[in-house]
Amino acid sequence: MTAKNELTTSGLIAAGGVLDRIVEAKAKRLEDAKRRAPLSQLIEQARETVSLRAKRSFAESLIRPDRINIIAEIKHRSPSKGIIREDFNPVSLVESYACGGAAALSVLAEEDFFGGSLEHLRAVRERVDLPLLRKDFLFDDYQLYETAVAGADAILLIVAMLGDELLARLIALAAELRLDSLVEVHSEEEMSRAARAGARIIGVNNRDLTTFAVDLNTSIRLAPLAPSGATLVSESGITVGADIRLLKEAGFDAFLVGEHFMRAADPGAALARLIEEAESL
Repeated sequence: MTAKNELTTSGLIAAGGVLDRIVEAKAKRLEDAKRRAPLSQLIEQARETVSLRAKRSFAESLIRPDRINIIAEIKHRSPSKGIIREDFNPVSLVESYACGGAAALSVLAEEDFFGGSLEHLRAVRERVDLPLLRKDFLFDDYQLYETAVAGADAILLIVAMLGDELLARLIALAAELRLDSLVEVHSEEEMSRAARAGARIIGVNNRDLTTFAVDLNTSIRLAPLAPSGATLVSESGITVGADIRLLKEAGFDAFLVGEHFMRAADPGAALARLIEEAESL
């Protein structure tokens, strides 16, 4: 990887810190995947899957005005916190979330740093019908076809690691595959880049990717800079109903919550309590 903000030949940006290490590990796994299944084969499978897939709109699930729209996430571990949940069963977790009132689901599919996998996503897809986000570190067309075959409805694209041309191309390809793109930003400059690339769903990550510090004011500061009509998602650091009420007042439509639920004895019950708290304020 090259110095921060300098584009590599593949369209990646070196963001610094753990993000670069994650991308390097992901690139190696991607090479292995391409050897096992060539792109031409994957494209054919993706087109067939998309043509048969039931319509589930991730985008629409985030903007319903009659409820608190929470994207509930399953996450086994993280680089900063280590193991987050010992009894980690993706299927039982998302079934619990479905009962708790989740608007959509996020499955962390990165293997080396977060303990996820595409197999988790496939297993979840077979058991629940809620819109499903592949939360991962994506930078190659191959990964989007892979996502479509696995049955997801949306992808995460992290502006900090993607050059402008690559970001715009991935958003466009996702649309062709009937995948919504949750485009994640952390700063004013990244918000501007997301808007230029045509992002319509923008997630503001309240966690600093270099220090891992979490500050909800990141969402509040960046919300006014979002393009008109964009759906806004606040990510990380949301633990109580008052957090959601504050973020709704700042213009956010949906809220991605993972670690808070993963540490609860009953994640679905924790989700239901958070929704109830937010609605009562």
